[in-house]
Amino acid sequence: MRKTYLIVSIITVVTIFILSIIHLGIGLSIQSEGLTRWQIHDMNRPQPPVVAPGEASTQDRPGRPPSDAVVLFDGTDLSAWQGAKGEPAPWKVEKGYLEVVPKSGDIYTKQAFGDSQVHVEWASPEWAGDTFDPGNSGVFLAALYEVQIVDSVHSKIYADGQAAAMYGQYPPLVNACRAPGLWQTYDIVFRDARFNTGGKLLRPAIITVFHNGVLVQDHVELTGPTAHHQRPPYLPHPARMPLRLQDHNYKVRFRNIWIRELSEGQ
Repeated sequence: MRKTYLIVSIITVVTIFILSIIHLGIGLSIQSEGLTRWQIHDMNRPQPPVVAPGEASTQDRPGRPPSDAVVLFDGTDLSAWQGAKGEPAPWKVEKGYLEVVPKSGDIYTKQAFGDSQVHVEWASPEWAGDTFDPGNSGVFLAALYEVQIVDSVHSKIYADGQAAAMYGQYPPLVNACRAPGLWQTYDIVFRDARFNTGGKLLRPAIITVFHNGVLVQDHVELTGPTAHHQRPPYLPHPARMPLRLQDHNYKVRFRNIWIRELSEGQ
């Protein structure tokens, strides 16, 4: 009996080993195919498309987006935006920026986007002495996943609610916030969640964020949509969703908002 058990155990181990080798071989084959599709320095390999890189912003003026970006706000109007029910966006535009009208509601892009690079510039209002969440607002990728906006120079809010936090999930790696009234930048790389045809989650949403040029979210995997005191599960949603800016009752300002859609391979 003991000998039979030993034989079965050996067969099991060998089988697992063989299957592992096969699986590894398949993986290496796929990788090898990618590496050998083109010879090293192959002159026949297609060149990447040319994109004019634009210019960086200063405190005095917004920069210029890359040539392939979709410009969502250039300082002139809110034609790319709407309210939650499709009505004209209720925020105000003046002197090259748009400003939250408190209690008017969030605004959404009319166009929907998938995986993307997002650039948003924002400035919190002058500090009025409140210390919990001064200058609160947010940038929602796919209208679901919030990169927090708040005056983190003065705010005493919880760590996962500070500026550049993935709200309720990941605090920023560092506090790179500028003082109220100064323009700040978020540069975000967003990979949306993937679902199969049955609605099962295949891949979580993944986000990288630079705040004022400083890496603050490093390829983090979200647990689901962000929420206050909740951890909602993933629910299937369209592959393309609007960008959303939050009205949280503070007169936060925005300028120079643009987006570049990314393919799966980028």
